[in-house]
Amino acid sequence: MMDVLSVASEVYPLIKTGGLADVAGALPGALASQDVSMRTLVPGYPQVIGAIKKGRSVAQFADLFGGPAELIAARVGDLDLIVLDAKHLFDRAGGIYVDATGKDWEDNWQRFAALSWVAAELAKGLVAGYRPEIVHAHDWQAAMAAAYVAFGRDETTKVVVTIHNIAFQGAYPADIFPHLRLPPDAFAMSGVEYYGGVGFLKAGLQCAHAITTVSPTYAREIRTPAFGMGLEGLLNERSHDLYGILNGIDDGAWNPQSDPDLAANFAAANTRKREVNRVALADRFGLEEDGSPLFGIVSRLTWQKGIDIVAENVHWLVSLGARLAVLGSGDPDLEIAMEEAAARFPGRVGFIKGYDEGLSHLVQGGADVVLVPSRFEPCGLTQLYALRYGAIPLVSRVGGLADTIIDANEAAIEAGVATGVQFSPVDGPNLGEAISRTVSLYQRPDIWARMQRKGMKTDVSWTNSARKYAALYGALLNR
Repeated sequence: MMDVLSVASEVYPLIKTGGLADVAGALPGALASQDVSMRTLVPGYPQVIGAIKKGRSVAQFADLFGGPAELIAARVGDLDLIVLDAKHLFDRAGGIYVDATGKDWEDNWQRFAALSWVAAELAKGLVAGYRPEIVHAHDWQAAMAAAYVAFGRDETTKVVVTIHNIAFQGAYPADIFPHLRLPPDAFAMSGVEYYGGVGFLKAGLQCAHAITTVSPTYAREIRTPAFGMGLEGLLNERSHDLYGILNGIDDGAWNPQSDPDLAANFAAANTRKREVNRVALADRFGLEEDGSPLFGIVSRLTWQKGIDIVAENVHWLVSLGARLAVLGSGDPDLEIAMEEAAARFPGRVGFIKGYDEGLSHLVQGGADVVLVPSRFEPCGLTQLYALRYGAIPLVSRVGGLADTIIDANEAAIEAGVATGVQFSPVDGPNLGEAISRTVSLYQRPDIWARMQRKGMKTDVSWTNSARKYAALYGALLNR
């Protein structure tokens, strides 16, 4: 049994802002069948502390980056947790990364340096009877664990850093370096230095024994200037240590046959009850129910997610007789654009601002089409949920979207393997053409039903990916 410490800034179902939490929450259970024991180190946000019914203190710190702290070992549901209870860093109102105004917490560097430093201390045997062989750090918030292990001269622990989105890097000015508890030689190109400052993700990529990202296509894309966000040079240097492993989904939490958030449950063998969910979804968004194709979006409303080109195409989508339900929040200008679209096309376009986990399940179970027009998408989970729930994904041909959806071109339709619609390049006219193509497919019910069944039978679980992670861990320990 391999012992792995997962280090993540969020973990579902305790605290979630995006797909990182879903991955951190599902991976431990998926790896159990691969003879891997995974514990998760997570910050002690109020939501996390509140979920602990029974925990025990396993370590204390008189001064952890500005205040006292302790580690609490606890089990919450299926998760084996080590919670970093540092009230000066994590016990605050607002978001976990931003304050009530949407501005990054000024001490984020301190908060997540502390998380990473504690991970390295655990790897050295801080807690009696527990010493992980692998530290698996997720995104920039945990990536510094690799630097703390490397510059702490820990010769035994192996570190894996996973990039969930390279656009977020944790870049800070050089004047924080003296406060990071690192030796002077760590401020170098071979360490944490990044364009004269400190780069948390850069440090992780430099110091990790292996780097993974969440789809094979994204692993190739981030080695190019178009997608590498300034880190493509380093990633090309480390290409032999870079692996693209697709995310999976928790197919217990996302199961249309038992999902309590659906108006009616259904299976791939009989999708007629999807109609009940479509009616319920239309009602929630104030849409007319006339049998026309219903497009759904569950997303952050950002340029990366392509919401601006959705706004460009709302009139076209409605002119084709389709409807649109949008659930999300994000950039104020895009929120306004969605509000204006709903006002302009009452009964045809609905917008609910914010995030609602239960409603997101109903979108998957009730929409005919789930729209994911991202300009870049490391993996994407939305299209995997759509496959599982019998919605047809309409996606851009990037990252994990390209890896997980088979475009309904004539050859794929003839072979019976199509599961969705892809488009490229990512711009307004190409999205408009893809919407037209999707509406045309909807008008061919036999083909549509075949695509639904094929999608629902696609294995989107963690089984294959967990096997690949376990193999990677084993290879690192055998080096």
